[in-house]
Amino acid sequence: MGKSDRQLKIIELITDNVISTQDDLTERLVIEGYNATQATISRDLQELRVVKTLLPDGTYKYTATKTPEFNVSDKIQNIFSQSLLSVDCAQNIVVLKTLSGAAQAAGYALDSFVWDEIVGSIAGDDTVMIVVRNEKSAKQLSQKLSKFIK
Repeated sequence: MGKSDRQLKIIELITDNVISTQDDLTERLVIEGYNATQATISRDLQELRVVKTLLPDGTYKYTATKTPEFNVSDKIQNIFSQSLLSVDCAQNIVVLKTLSGAAQAAGYALDSFVWDEIVGSIAGDDTVMIVVRNEKSAKQLSQKLSKFIK
């Protein structure tokens, strides 16, 4: 399991749980099968631009930022931009057209984005289908993703 897998697991863990310390995060990663030190976790949190958020009870928890630029490495973001040809939407579905054979890579990059409106995605050879919560979200997501087209 590499750095990308570990960072995706970090995002998953802090999204699904109240985690307030690097020690707690490190313990949970070890339980999940990731061999990570506190120093590695510290670097990951910095790269992912994870912040601590104050909860109503006065405690803090790690929170992922909501912009793709902060959650996707430059390489993955570049692959996404280079492979994306068009973006379209119909009701609550967004469809991405990519270069032939590039949909899987685009889907991987898309899954790295931390966007609440995305319910899930499926990638084929040159098409990625994204299901979002509603038609308004589909239009907004289409606009966001259109900015990646080069």
